[in-house]
Amino acid sequence: MKAISILLICALAAVIAGCLNTKHSALATGKRYPWKENIVTTVFWIGESPRGNNPVPNRVSSWDKDWSRSYGGFDDPNPAHRRNYIPVKFTPRQNPFYCALPYNDKAATGHRPEATRVVPWFKEAYQGPGVSTCKDRWVAIRKGNRTAYAQWEDAGPFRTDHWQYVFGNERPKPNLNKGTGLDVSPAVRDYLGLNETDVTDWRFVEFSEVPRGPWSTLGENNTFVTSDRKTAGELAAVSERPEGRAIAR
Repeated sequence: MKAISILLICALAAVIAGCLNTKHSALATGKRYPWKENIVTTVFWIGESPRGNNPVPNRVSSWDKDWSRSYGGFDDPNPAHRRNYIPVKFTPRQNPFYCALPYNDKAATGHRPEATRVVPWFKEAYQGPGVSTCKDRWVAIRKGNRTAYAQWEDAGPFRTDHWQYVFGNERPKPNLNKGTGLDVSPAVRDYLGLNETDVTDWRFVEFSEVPRGPWSTLGENNTFVTSDRKTAGELAAVSERPEGRAIAR
């Protein structure tokens, strides 16, 4: 009985320590990546054709020349053609919760000269000169009392060089869409109840801060999906190991 009590106390202490560490980590990340507030936000989608104030087609992204194909098709923004945050005609192969910010860390070859200096996570995310350190990064997007989480999948709107805003303290530059500084997907729009042009707050978050939700279920690029798949594989490998035999005495 005494041994059980000690185990329970140890387990409780571990839980409390874990909670304190998580809280400390969240506070530290909040200071590292503060909210950017009252940012004009517009809706864009994979497969979007040039129109009005959007002169660039969204069949490709800054980091994927076959973005539409990688995603699996046209991310139809019409609410009548969507259900559960995805188009009714197909299941996306990438996370339907995506966004764009006006900076691209990649150059024609390698990375932009300032990238190593201005991208806070550059060193830890670096995978070679051909890979963006910004693609797939998680972003929290807030409207009122609701917060959605999306992955950074394109550079824009309008600019791809405004690191002073994306990573610094500047405001978005004036542009054709009322100074918009953030593009969000139809899934983000629907979760937050946004208008086609709206105002939101956003900030970068670590994966450990992102709670499960509709943004955690789909996509080959989705950290939740790849992490769950890895865990399932490890559990399967353990279950397939033969049980140890007792040593004969």
